[in-house]
Order: sequence, then structure tokens, then C-alpha cells
Amino acid sequence: MVMEHKLKVLELANKISRVKMGSKHGIKYEYPEYEILEPIVTNEMAEIALYLKFRDPKSSMEVAKLSGRPLSEVSQILEDLAWKGVCIVNEIDGVDHYWFELWVPGHFELIANNRELVAEFPQLALAFDKYGQRKGPQATGIFPIGKGPMRVIPIESAISGNSKRASYEEVSKFLNDNDVFSVSDCSCRTAREVAGEGCGHLKEDMCIQMGKAAKYYIKTGKGREITREEAFEIIKRAEENGLMHSIPNVDGPGKTHAICNCCGCSCLSLRNASMFFNNDFVRSNYVSTIDVEKCVACGECVEVCPTNAAKLGQKICSSMPVDIPMMTDTPANTKWGPEKYNKDYRINRKNVVDSGTSPCKTNCPAHISVQGYIKLAAQGKYNEALELIKHENPFPAICGRVCPRKCEDECTRGDIDDPVSVDEIKKFIAEQDLNAEHRYIPKKRNNYGKKIAVIGAGPSGLSCAYYLAIDGYEVTVFEKQNVLGGMLTLGIPNYRLEKNIINAEIDILREMGVTFKTGVEVGKDVTIPELRNDGYEAFYMAIGAQGGRKLGLEDEDAKGVMTGVDFLREVNLDHDIKINGQVIVIGGGNVAVDVARTAVRARETEVSMFCLENSEEMPAHDDEIEEANTEGVTINPSWAPKKILVQNNKVVGMEFKKCVSVFNNQGEFAPIYDEEQTLKVAADHILIAIGQVMEWGSLLDDSMVKLKSNGIAEIDTFTLQTDEPDIFVGGDAATGPRFAIDAIALGKEAAISIHRFVQPGQSLVIGRDRREYKAFDKSSLIIDSYDNTGRQHIDHVDGSIAKESFNDLRGTFTKEQVQKETERCLGCGTTTVDEYICVGCGACTTRCKFDAISLKRKYDEDTVPFEDLKGVVMKNMIKRQGRLVVHKLQKALKGE
Repeated sequence: MVMEHKLKVLELANKISRVKMGSKHGIKYEYPEYEILEPIVTNEMAEIALYLKFRDPKSSMEVAKLSGRPLSEVSQILEDLAWKGVCIVNEIDGVDHYWFELWVPGHFELIANNRELVAEFPQLALAFDKYGQRKGPQATGIFPIGKGPMRVIPIESAISGNSKRASYEEVSKFLNDNDVFSVSDCSCRTAREVAGEGCGHLKEDMCIQMGKAAKYYIKTGKGREITREEAFEIIKRAEENGLMHSIPNVDGPGKTHAICNCCGCSCLSLRNASMFFNNDFVRSNYVSTIDVEKCVACGECVEVCPTNAAKLGQKICSSMPVDIPMMTDTPANTKWGPEKYNKDYRINRKNVVDSGTSPCKTNCPAHISVQGYIKLAAQGKYNEALELIKHENPFPAICGRVCPRKCEDECTRGDIDDPVSVDEIKKFIAEQDLNAEHRYIPKKRNNYGKKIAVIGAGPSGLSCAYYLAIDGYEVTVFEKQNVLGGMLTLGIPNYRLEKNIINAEIDILREMGVTFKTGVEVGKDVTIPELRNDGYEAFYMAIGAQGGRKLGLEDEDAKGVMTGVDFLREVNLDHDIKINGQVIVIGGGNVAVDVARTAVRARETEVSMFCLENSEEMPAHDDEIEEANTEGVTINPSWAPKKILVQNNKVVGMEFKKCVSVFNNQGEFAPIYDEEQTLKVAADHILIAIGQVMEWGSLLDDSMVKLKSNGIAEIDTFTLQTDEPDIFVGGDAATGPRFAIDAIALGKEAAISIHRFVQPGQSLVIGRDRREYKAFDKSSLIIDSYDNTGRQHIDHVDGSIAKESFNDLRGTFTKEQVQKETERCLGCGTTTVDEYICVGCGACTTRCKFDAISLKRKYDEDTVPFEDLKGVVMKNMIKRQGRLVVHKLQKALKGE
């Protein structure tokens, strides 16, 4: 609908802008300065407001005299304008006085912080965003450092040891200099939320006002009054949640009226740096610097860097070029325009420089900081190492026993002698979690309280519940079995993963407030619509691939034939499974080995495995195969099932045919058989472990969730969302059968998506870590020296002894072994920082456990009195023209 233009309101927009209406720089009807006033200011109100001035307080009586209007009418209009945010009101000598401020920081934020108005007129918040889009390009390169209207102020702990720091760079100075405080919503996040572009950082209780600004916010209801102690606590909580601080920089040297707790993904001030690369416009006097020797490329700093200045890179020397980010063309020395903007900065963040980083973190499905926790273990800081692991994996004790060790497969040390025994180090660290005295229970970050249902208590569902609980959601996990753990409990034998280990890790979730309901099959005992009616706002389906894949042969339903997963489930549930005599296990993967080794423990058995692959191609882990051999399992590679031999509906054997090859030249599964070469083997039992399938039951009845031909759910692979917006699917149900660590990683991603989904106006993708990692080229490394200690090993368990027990007889590293093994790590990754892109907030320093990143004072700039700012900017513009010429000449001399 086309709105009627309001001439007086346009005149008011020009007056607040301090420009002449109709001039070259005048405000027009299509500008956001008019659009934010249009729905909330009438021409009659504007006529009164036009008697106000910039930072020149006037009482309603003074305005009444100037306008010739009744005092009661003028007072009512001015009060309404102040409540809306169109002017400021403060009491001076017992009388309310009114005046104009800047648009930003100023009236755009004040209006956007009026919840009632924004709910009625969303264009108010959208106009705030539009203003930044309009003015940002105009400011590129023209403001000298420290003179922009908003400025980053370092996290105080990041500069506490810096002898050159100034008091105006300390958050505590501003809090201690004032006596009145308020806290309000973040106006930037409000604008993003209204646009449906929220980044997951929520707006509530974010921005702190002080002094006159606090009095205004309290008086007009835009903020609630808080104490100084509460203000310090809000600052602390923001820093713990990875946020940094900015302050209005327009009050004169050493002064400000507010402290904002910002994120790079929603802050409209930081957009000047991230989108327009006008970093000098907002930066502090500091930049981050890396102590490469101490850095272990844990990536914690990279995740919280608001401008993506920090990225993971390479520490070890290379014969090939290694990327060291350094932006040299900037708005200060180069002609700047839209072709140089990063318009997609909220969705294209990079974790790693183009030349890559350490392969262990890259290859881990959860991208755990392997180097980081190895270093902490080397220092004897086992609890801190455990905390670091649990940032990405809540179940290190479980994974320490069943992880596929993909980090070790790609370990740089493995190209020299043997890879670092990462899994055994992790297992040692995780022992702390099994001891109630030392276990790590994360601090609750928020208390959002919304009800979320997780369906399936396997590794993915439990992981999702863990991370949602950290944010204070009311999570209920529904499990159709009477035990928790999913395939961890029912699909992995006790001799590999004892149930007390699983239960100990799950107990932590209980302490975090997660509710478990076992013996409840969603879709049968209770439906999704019924749960919605009960207040559940989102659902994570992580039911695992519970069914065993069949061979497709005749007589597969004969007595004595069973799928491997059914066999393991019955054994793990302590059901009476009588198995004896000749046992054939079909399959060559880890599950098949588990089935075979479990069958061996029935004692009165002879167990043989048959698989398509040859011995080199078998997908089972080498250690698993070796242990099966030592326990008496006979492995027969390169044989394919041909026929089940049956008498009186009871299996008596199986006929096999020779498998010549499994994969074609393209690596695709395309087996070739020699039908003439066959083998008949007697059997009392056949256990089929060739894969797993989904069993959805009635869970998805009447839903819009679609399934692929292989039975897994169709999802957005980044957000895990299905066609039913409040249903998310992960784990094996989304990927097909994989390892526990893969499922755990998806559980965390689901928690991130669900948090964003249930909160108003949040995007599922904007500002989100895409977890894209790249390993460096190991073939080009130059390794001059390293610790030559050999890989540590736990004592070998004699197979003849192991097969007599369902207990896990494997040992754990001693402290001495951990110390020796951690010293073998080459520490091949590090963090890099682009000093121009860095705005000196110090968020990175709050995450580093190794004292490897710090802020150094590079500039010495304070703000200037506002009345002097125009002259300072003009001088800088003149100097910039000279810098443009010099920089262009320097590039030409370099041949660039």
C-alpha cells in the first residue's frame, strides 16, 4: 500500500539529519530517515518537534512559547515523541527537557527498541538496517581510526596486562564512572529478527545504558533499571557466550553513554568492517597477535572472531606457498566500491586459510580440537582437556572406546613413523568423566525454557539433548526401548563398550535437566500432533538404522537365520539367545566382526566370517580384524552368499560363490563373481551383517517428511530440517549407517538449528559456522626435527582369555604413557590473523587456553569532541587522496 507523503515529517527527518531539505544531501521520501518516522509521527507532531534542536535541551514550556500551542498539548506530544524514540527526554532541575541526538547512535536504535511500535510497524526496524546500507558505503575510507560513531572497546581481560592501555579503553571505567544503569534489547538484533535474518544470538538484555541514556531508557520503558553489579554480570555473561563490546563514540574523549554486547553476524556497526571492509571506522587501538609456538590450532578463537580475521593455518614449514592472510588493499589507500564489498559475509565465513590446516581436526567428523586436548593433556590439565573435547563431543568416554580414529588415519606423524595414539589419549582424559568428583558438567548459558522432543536415545539424539540443555531448553528424550543409548547400548557388544560407561555419560544429561521417557514409541504410544498439543515446539528424530539388511535369498526366514543387529540387540538386552555349533557370519564390516566375536563368546561355537571383499578391502578396522583372529574367528574373504541350505525349515548350511572383484576402476561397488567356483559350508546358524536399514514404523504418519529410496529422510543437509518445518532428522536416519562420532556431530548441528527455529525471526543459516575444514598438503612438509619416541601401546589382551568374557579387558594409558605419547604430536596447525581485518575486540583471548593469542596496542587514538569531528574527517579525506596515489604507484612498481 502506498503511504501518503507527510511534508512536515520529511522536514523533521531533514532537521534531525542536520541537512537542508531539497539540497544535494537532503533527505527524500524514499530514505530510511523518513521511513522510520512516517508511520509513528503525524504532521501535527512534526510541527512541534521542529522546535527542538540537536543537543540543545528545551522544556515543553519553551516549546509551547515558540510554537504558540497550548502547554498541555505540547507536553503530551513531546512525551509521546520521547516514548517513541523521536527525541530524548531527561529531567533537568526537576523539569523534563527534550532534544535531538544523532540518527546512529541515536534515534534509529531508540525507535527500534520500542517493542510495541516495532510489532505494529515492522518497517521501523527494517529502516534501521536500510540506513546502515545507505550510509555505510559513504563512510568507507573517510574516517580516521578511532573517530567513527561506534567503536569497538576491548574485552578488559584481554588488555589487563598491557601497560600502554588507556582508561577509556576499559569497560570498568565507564561502569564505575556512572551511577544509573539500564539494560535493553539489542536494536541491531531486533532489526535482523524482524527481517527473519536473526543469527541465533538473541536480542534480550543485551545493551547497557548509563547516565542520561539510562534515565531516558528507564523513563520511557525501553529498558529496565539495573545495578552496577548487574551490569558487570551482563558483560561477563556476554563474554562467556562469545560476544564482544562496542560503544557509542560521539560523547567526547573518554566518554560514552552505552555498552553494546555485539556479534559479528548481526551487529550493524560491525557490518562496516565485515561487509564494507571499513575496519578503521570501528576498530579499537588493538590487534590480535599469535604466539605460534604456543598455538595449537584448537580453533576456539576462530569461532568467536566477529570479523573472520582469525583462521586456522599451518605451522610446519612447507616447500609450497602457505597462506598468511594480509589485506593490503583497503578503503584507506584504494578507491572503494561495491565490487570490493563482501555482501555475503554472514554466510561465507571461512574457518581455514586456502592452503589448509592440521589434518586431525579436519578429518574428525565433529572437528574436535585434537591438537588442543593433546596439549592440555601434556600439561596435566586433564579436566580442561575434557572440557575442550566436550565443546564438540559430549561423550568422550564412549568414543574413546568405539571411535573409528579418522584423526589418526590422517595424522601427520603417521607419515614419519606411526600416528599419535589420539584415541588412547582421549580415552585416558575421558576417565575423568566417569568419576563423579571430576566429571565436567557445562555451565548453563541461557534459560530459554521451550519444550523440545528428541526421538531416539542414541548418540545423535543424546548429543542434541546435551547442547539444547546447555541453552536451558526443556528437553525430553523419547526412546521406544526400555534402555537408553540406542545402538551404543544395543548394537555394540559389552566387551567393546561396557554399559556402565554409557550410563555414566548419560547421567550427566540427567544432571543437566534432560528428561528421559523409555518404553515409549512415538507414532504408536504418542503421536507428533499430540506432542505438539502438549507444547513441544520442535522435534529431532534420531532413531538410528535399527533393522538388519537381508540378503534377498530364498529361505532367509528359516530357523537359525538372523540379522546381525537383531542378534546383538537380543544379546545386549540379556535375552536368552541359544547359539551353538557352526556359526556363519556374513559381512566384512565392523558390525560383522562384532557379531562374530559375540558369537564366539557363546563358547560352544565355531565361528566363520565370509565377505565379498578381499582381506585388504575389508571395511572393518584392522584392530578389530586382528582381535577377531586371536579369538578364534575364521575369516574367509572374497566369498559371496549364493544359497541358504535348509532342511525342514532349519538352516543346515550355506553355499558361496567366489567374488573376483568388488569395485570397478571408478571405485564403485560392482562385484564380479565366478559362478563356477563355489563352496558349501555346514552351519547351525547364519548371522547376516551386511548393512542396516531404517524402521520408521508409524512415526512419520500424516507428516510431510519425505523418504529417499533407501529409507533415509530427505533433509537440508546443512540444517537437518525436513519438509515438515518443526521436524529435524539426523544420525543414521539422515545419512545411513555411520559411526557414533558422525551421529554425535549431527546432534550438535540439530541443536543449533532447533534453537534458531523456535526463536522468532532467526535464520537457520545466517551467521552459522559451516564447519568446512581443509587439510594442508602433507607431501610438501619440511620436518627437520621431532621427538623420536615410539608410539605407546596398551597391553595386548590374549584372545583366548578375551573370548571367555563379555567385559572390556582392554587397559588404559598410564600418566607416563600419556606424557610420552602427547610429546609425539608435531603440533602442525596454528591460527593466523589478518591484522587489518581484526578490530581488536579481544573475544579470541577469552577462548584461548594456551596463552597463545593476545592483544597488542597498535594505535593510540581517542575520540574527538563532536564539534571537531567534521574538520578531522575533512583532513583525513585530503590525506586519503595522497595515499591512493602512493599505493597505486607501489603496486605498479611490484607489477601488481
